[in-house]
Parts: sequence; structure tokens; C-alpha cells
Amino acid sequence: MQIARHRIKNILAVRNDRFGEFLLNIPAFRALKETFKNSKIIAVVDERVKELAKCIPYIDEIVVWDRAPHRLREKLNFIRFLKKQDISISILLNPSKELNFLTFLSFIPLRVGYNRKCSFLLTHKRQDRKALGEKHEIEYNLDLVSLVGAKTEDKNLKLILPDIETKLFKKFEIENTDNFIVIHPWTSDPVKQWPIVNFLNLAKKIISETNLLIVIVGGGENLEKSRELSMLGKNIINLTGKTTLVELAVLLKKAKLLISGDSGPVHLAACVETPVVALFRSDLPGKTAKRWGPWGENHAIIEKQSLFQITVQEVFQSLKNRIIF
Repeated sequence: MQIARHRIKNILAVRNDRFGEFLLNIPAFRALKETFKNSKIIAVVDERVKELAKCIPYIDEIVVWDRAPHRLREKLNFIRFLKKQDISISILLNPSKELNFLTFLSFIPLRVGYNRKCSFLLTHKRQDRKALGEKHEIEYNLDLVSLVGAKTEDKNLKLILPDIETKLFKKFEIENTDNFIVIHPWTSDPVKQWPIVNFLNLAKKIISETNLLIVIVGGGENLEKSRELSMLGKNIINLTGKTTLVELAVLLKKAKLLISGDSGPVHLAACVETPVVALFRSDLPGKTAKRWGPWGENHAIIEKQSLFQITVQEVFQSLKNRIIF
């Protein structure tokens, strides 16, 4: 589609789901900014992602619109807000019936998205084949913004983080700042969960056979489940439920490596160029490493038909192959 770029004022880019999915839109944001250099990129995000979104240099303004149900008054106020922004293009990077209606009622001239969830409200759409997992999520996102001519040669993930490293390690009493790894044992979907007992045995093996410090991370909802891990000894620090996403990014940037299942921290580590050992199932179309694996080089993906087939020794050997201790 040919667009007179100089006529494009503001662009609304919507990705208001979890932070891992959100981060994989960084190249798409870059493509929009590089293509429409004089336009303002307004990102619509979930409240939990707001501070992290401020670390993306291609976003000019951040608007919070959670995926929770909204009252009619909230929707009307959001429409009024959008109308005042002089938006030329809206791009829904994840299908949403509600936001298809809201952008339509805001009279945004070009409305881009996928061909489902009331897609008749869009002016330009692409077939949603994500569930097939034919390529990486980053490529799907770039395909969508290409409908308005947005392109970039740089597909790398990038965050500009605040200078809080010294303060952060003091806060969490991490003294061995050059010799630690991070383990994120949790996933949002039980079908993607490597057994916790395996993470427990892996941590024991790392403590007994290396001099590495282990830092356990995760959301507050996993705090109770993390207690057994934190009792393994002095070479383990449990920060489950204690870090913000920005703090977690700074922590991961300093870490030697991250071990995790299919989860948001995998993509956060990729953003800060920290190697990842990622554990995936290969039998779930659309949920495999081909679509959701860590982006970039120097990562290890252990992918099997069942996560129960992945052994502690395999994961430990993958760690040994990537770092010196």
C-alpha cells in the first residue's frame, strides 16, 4: 500500500497483552519509526508493561488500556482521547474486538489488523496464521506493519535501561555480581511447565558442581511455590515477586545466563543480549520455539514432544556449554 508519508501525523500501535509478547514488537515499533520519521508513535499497553515500554526508544508516548472489561464511560472517554490525538493510522498487533470497535468509532482513517474479531471494522487486514507457528512472532509483527509500508533492516531487540545497577544489587544484597545465573521456573500456561522438581534438582546440581550464584525470579503469584528453592543453601537468592520488570531487565543484563521455560523473561533476556537456555514443547502448534523462542544468537533451545522428556542433565550440560565457571 502506497502512503504519502509526510501526511501521516500520529500512529497508534496497540499491543496490550503480557510483557513477553509486547517485547517482540520492538522491531515493528522500529520499522514504524524509521519509515515515518516525523510521526509520533503512540503505544497502547497494559499497565504492567508501562515502565518497560518507556525503555523502548521508538515509542514517543504511552497510553494504558488494560485487557480487563471496561465500563461504557471508560470506552467513551478513550474514544474522546483518541479523537484528540489526530491519529492517521492505528495498528492492532494482537486481535481485539473491543479495540477494533474503539478505533473505528474514533474515525482513524487507516485501521490495520488481522482478519478476525470484527475485522470488517478495519481498512487493511492480514490473514491471521499465527496459530500455525510457521515463523517467529517478530516476523508476524513485521508482516503486519508492512501493510502500511513500514520496514526495517534491523530486527534486533533493544531496550535503553536506567542506570540503577549498583543500587539494585545493593538492594537485593547480591555481592557476587560477576558470577551468577538467573532461573525462572514458572510459565503462565501449565502445559508449558517443566516440573518444578526438575528445577529443584537442577539448582541442587548447579550448587554442588559449580561456584555459580543462582537468582530465582518470578511473579508474586509464585512466591509460595518458590520457598523450597530458596532453602537450598547460601548460593541461592530468591527474588520471586520482588523485582519490577525494569529491575529484572537490569538483573538479566548482568547475569551470565537465564534458564527458563517458555515465558516473558526469555524475551527480556534476549533484549539485553544474555544467553538463554529455553525449554519448549514441540507438539503444540503455534506454541513452539519456532514462534516463541529467544530471538538472536548464543541461545540454546531444548525442545521435545513432552517436557517430561527433558532431563536435568541435558539442561545442566547446556549451561556448561555456554559459560565458564
